[in-house]
Amino acid sequence: MSYTEVPGARVPIRMWTDPATVEGAAMQQLRNISSLPWLHGLAVMPDVHLGKGATVGSVIAMNGAVCPAAVGVDIGCGMSAVKTSLTAGDLPDDLGRLRSRIEQMIPVGRGMHGDPVDPRRLHGLPTSGWDDFWDRFDAVAPEVRWRRERALQQMGTLGSGNHFIEFCLDTDGSVWLMLHSGSRNIGKELAEHHMTVARSLPHNQGLPDRDLAVFIADTPQMAAYRQDLFWAQEYAKRNRAIMMALFQDVVRSEFRRAKVGFDPVVSCQQEDERGVMRTVEYRPGVISCHHNYVSEERYDGVDLLVTRKGAIHAGAGEWGIIPGSMGTSSFIVRGLGNPASFNSASHGAGRKMSRTAAKKRFTTRDLVEQTRGVECRKDAGVVDEIPGAYKSIDKVMEQQKDLVQVVTELKQIVCVKG
Repeated sequence: MSYTEVPGARVPIRMWTDPATVEGAAMQQLRNISSLPWLHGLAVMPDVHLGKGATVGSVIAMNGAVCPAAVGVDIGCGMSAVKTSLTAGDLPDDLGRLRSRIEQMIPVGRGMHGDPVDPRRLHGLPTSGWDDFWDRFDAVAPEVRWRRERALQQMGTLGSGNHFIEFCLDTDGSVWLMLHSGSRNIGKELAEHHMTVARSLPHNQGLPDRDLAVFIADTPQMAAYRQDLFWAQEYAKRNRAIMMALFQDVVRSEFRRAKVGFDPVVSCQQEDERGVMRTVEYRPGVISCHHNYVSEERYDGVDLLVTRKGAIHAGAGEWGIIPGSMGTSSFIVRGLGNPASFNSASHGAGRKMSRTAAKKRFTTRDLVEQTRGVECRKDAGVVDEIPGAYKSIDKVMEQQKDLVQVVTELKQIVCVKG
């Protein structure tokens, strides 16, 4: 579908979903955002739902300002995926051992490594820039700097909530490795620190929602936030890189007799210069994308700060990952570069009910039924992540056909949760 424009806003709200299906509280958040004087444009993805201050599934382009709540507390949260040379025929009937090995190698929930992971000891992981990255930690907000040791030990860990590690099959029976995580506790603490600072600034006192407090360009507060923001975004990316390297090591050790490569060919349909669809082959390697972050981009001849909270960058030809839930399909995509969405697409299925509501509505029996065929936790601790608490990923994909092209569909057979 193309977007629907919501009337009556100071800046047009472009929505890739039916506005009538969006909960009232989320629509009010969108109207609050559209009233901000620094706003240049607002694009709303089909997975939109209520968030803190700003809705999840929103792309907010601002001129000379940035809103920390429009990034979220998990700065740099995102996805990584890679295709292997394994196929369904290489796999045992019982995948419980594989799941256990993944959980042993990669700490989940609030867990952390006993000693920081040395990236130089991981197969295929680039080692450049690590010393400089940690040297830059000495410049982050003093209120958070004392968390250095914890940040080191949590590098290469999953976390909890909607974060996951999955062993998947595509429609051709090829095995993919996929994971979802962010900047762990250090990103959360940096985000909360700067949100508190922003709320105290004089220019934010008359806002419709105090959580929409912004930093203004060319101020010391903005400079401090940008420094910590970009460091946390890099932490998240490196965190996923370490986990993916650890995940690959587990797979190599479990399937020694199989030829396990992690850079095989991926095929997709692409329109040529004559408008004819042809099969094109790529070697994308590990695909990685943020979906809670800020970037500097230019639209309508204006340099803007674009915040994606629950959205990925989907520039023309750019690889992306759009997951469903722990019992439904996920998609590897390539962006179509739609400027109306600020070159964006959804970050996943999106919740249709809160965690509290999901725990009241569903039981562990429901969880067992909805995750049938998936080797995963099926206990009360993850009922709030049940597929029924999420929107239909198929409908979400249908609503953004003008934003991304599907390359392949994945279905998990192992899912690790915190």
